[in-house]
Amino acid sequence: MLSTKPVGRGAGAQKYDLLTALGAHALSLGKHEQRRILRLMTLITARYNWTRDELAVGQREIARLWSVDERTVKREMAQFRGAGWLVVKRQGARGRVTEYALGLDRILGDTKEQWACVGIDFELRMGQGDLPSEKVVPLPLRAVTIATPVPDGSEWSIAQTLLHTEDRSTFAAWLQALRREGRAGGSLTLRAPSRFHAVYVQTHLERRILAACRSVDDEVTEVRIIA
Repeated sequence: MLSTKPVGRGAGAQKYDLLTALGAHALSLGKHEQRRILRLMTLITARYNWTRDELAVGQREIARLWSVDERTVKREMAQFRGAGWLVVKRQGARGRVTEYALGLDRILGDTKEQWACVGIDFELRMGQGDLPSEKVVPLPLRAVTIATPVPDGSEWSIAQTLLHTEDRSTFAAWLQALRREGRAGGSLTLRAPSRFHAVYVQTHLERRILAACRSVDDEVTEVRIIA
C-alpha cells in the first residue's frame, strides 16, 4: 500500500496515486461531497509540503483558494479533521496558523472501494487486487539459457539488447517474452504471454522499458503492455 509518507524515490507517482484515489472516491459520491473532496485535493496540490508532512495555511488564504468565505473554510476543515483526513500537528496560536498532516491511512481506507474502478494496475500499486494463482519464481541463471536478443532494426529489439545487458535475470523472467505489437505515433505496444505477465510488467517495469526505448528513439513517449 502507499507508504505512510510519500517522499523519496517514487514519491511523485505515490502523490498522484493518492490524488487519484481521492478523485475516484469523490466521483462515486454526490455533488456536495465531490466539491468538498475537490477542495481538499486542490489544497493538497497547491500547499501541502510532502517533505515535512505538513499543511500550514491560514483560513484567509484557503478561502481565497476555494473562492468561499472563511466560515465555509472553518466548517470544511472541521469535517476533514472529524473524518480523520487531516490531523492537527500543532494548534494555531497568536500569529501562527494551525499545522496539519494528512491522515493517509484513513484516506486510503475510506477510498479503497473505488480503487478497482481505476484499474488492476492501480490496485496492485496500492497493495490490493486479486492476481491469478501464478507465482513469481526467481529463475536460477545457471539452469536457464538466456538468449542474447538479436536486433531486427526496430526500436524494441534494440532496446531489448540494452535491457538484457542491464539485468539478465529480470530480462529472462519478464522482458524476453514481450513481442512488439505495433506503434502509433509515440505509443509503442508490446504483447505479453498472459494477463498476469502484462499487469506485472506494466506496473513494475514500464518505466525501465520506456527509458530504454527512449534511449533508442526519443519519439517514444508511452509503452503499453497488453496480453
